[in-house]
Amino acid sequence: MASNWEEKISCATKCARCEDGLTRDTLRILSVYDHEAICLPCKKKEEQRPDYESVSKQMISRCMIETEVMYGDPGGYCYHHFYPFTC
Repeated sequence: MASNWEEKISCATKCARCEDGLTRDTLRILSVYDHEAICLPCKKKEEQRPDYESVSKQMISRCMIETEVMYGDPGGYCYHHFYPFTC
């Protein structure tokens, strides 16, 4: 995981899925599939995919190994795959 992940995605200007605009105050979340910032409606669609549960578990495992931070740590990269954030 790149050390500048927060800079790269925290202020994304559009959803990586639907390309709707994201303002500073728009809630966004990271996709478990490609780690890109997406809007909450796209996250809901992502969660409906049949492989979502297994992919998200794999992502958590990889993320905790790579970052050495628990996924529930609000300061960590993994956390932002499950909890919305703003710019």
